[in-house]
Amino acid sequence: MSFERSNLTRRRFMSNFAFATGALATGVGSWVVRPDWANAAEGPIKVGIATDLTGPIAYAGNADANVAKMVIKEINAGGGLLGRPLELYVEDTASNESVAVGNVRKLIQRDKVDMVLGGITSSMRNAIKDPIVARGKTLYIYPQLYEGKECTPYLFCTGPTPAQQCDEFIPWLIKNGGKKFALPSANYVWPHTLNVYARKVIESNGGEVVFEEYYPLDQVDFSATVNRIVSNKVDVVFNTVIPPGVGPFFKQLYEAGFLKSGGRLACVYYDENTLNINQANEIEGLASCLDYFKVLTKDDPVSAKIQAAYEKDFPGNFLFAAGSAATGTYRGLKLWEAAVKEAGKVDRDAVAAALDHAKIAEGPGGPAEMVPGKRHCKMNMYTAVAKAGTYEVVARSNGLVDPKEC
Repeated sequence: MSFERSNLTRRRFMSNFAFATGALATGVGSWVVRPDWANAAEGPIKVGIATDLTGPIAYAGNADANVAKMVIKEINAGGGLLGRPLELYVEDTASNESVAVGNVRKLIQRDKVDMVLGGITSSMRNAIKDPIVARGKTLYIYPQLYEGKECTPYLFCTGPTPAQQCDEFIPWLIKNGGKKFALPSANYVWPHTLNVYARKVIESNGGEVVFEEYYPLDQVDFSATVNRIVSNKVDVVFNTVIPPGVGPFFKQLYEAGFLKSGGRLACVYYDENTLNINQANEIEGLASCLDYFKVLTKDDPVSAKIQAAYEKDFPGNFLFAAGSAATGTYRGLKLWEAAVKEAGKVDRDAVAAALDHAKIAEGPGGPAEMVPGKRHCKMNMYTAVAKAGTYEVVARSNGLVDPKEC
C-alpha cells in the first residue's frame, strides 16, 4: 500500500467511482449514484455511505464506497428491494471528524437517506453516530473491525471484535511464536481497548506481557522500542502501531535481527493492502487474524465470485480487503437487505427489529448472522501468515465466532 494513493483529487475519485450508472456530484465531497430504473410508485430507497474518499486512509474508504456501489448495483439488477430501486448517496468523511459531521448531516437532512453505512476509525464512528442515530433518527451500520464496547441502539456493527480476533489467535501465537509478548501501540482508542482484552487472553493462556507502550500516531523512530524488544528477548510483537509509523517500525525491527532470531510479528489489521508497506522479507511470517483473506478464493466459490466481481468493476489500487472494512461493508449491506425484505418496509424500528436477527448464507469468508439483542455479527475467522509477499491461511475457526459484545 503506497500512501500517495490517499491524496485523491476529485477528478481521480470520479474516474474511479463512476462506471455503468452515473455518479453525479451534488456538492463538495457529495455524490449520488442513480439506479438504471426509477419507475417505482414509491420512489427509490435511499442508502447513504459516509467514508474516507480523501485523507490518510482513503485507500480503505474508496474500497468501501466501491463495495457499496457494487452491492447496490447487484440488488437493483435483481429487481431492487420491495419493488423499489436503491439510490446510493456518498459523502466524504475525509479522515476529519469535523468535516465528516457536516457531510453526514447532508445525508440525513438534505438527502433523507433510509440508512447510513460507514466510518472507519473509532473516532469517526463516535463523531458521526449522534448526528445519524440520535438527532437523525436513522439506522447506522458500522463495518470496520474495532475495539468493541459500542452498544448504541440502532447502531449495528459488522466487522470483527477483540474476542473474534484474539480468543483463538493469541493461543496460536503462543504455540507458534512464544510466551513473551510486547504490545507496541499507537496512542488512540482502538489500541488501548484492544490491548486490555489481548492482555487478558495472553495471561490466561500462560503468556507474559513484557511491556505495553503507546506512541504518537506520527512517530517514525522506534530505535528505543526495538532495543527493548531485542534485549528482553520478546517472542511475539503484537503490534497496533498504524501508518505512517508501522512501516518504519517493522523495517527497524527487521534490521535489528528480530525475525532472524525467531521473533514473530502479529497485527490484526494487516490485510492485502498493508502487505505492500514493507518489503516482503521485512515482514516474513507476520500473522494476522481477519474475517477474510483473498487466498480463500482458491477453495471458496462464493468468495471467489465476490472478489472477481469487485476486481472487474474496480481494477486498480483500491483493494477488496478485510482490514479496510470492505468485507464488513459487503456484509452490512446484505444483512440490511435481508432485514428490509423481512420488515416489508424501510421504517427504522421495523428494519432494526429484523436486522437484530438477520442472517446471510453467503458472503466473503462465509455466512454471517447478527447475534440477537447484541447488534454485533457472528462470522468465520481466519489466521494467516505472510509468506513471500502473500498470505497463507494456517488456521480457521470451527464455525461462526461469537463477538462477545453488549
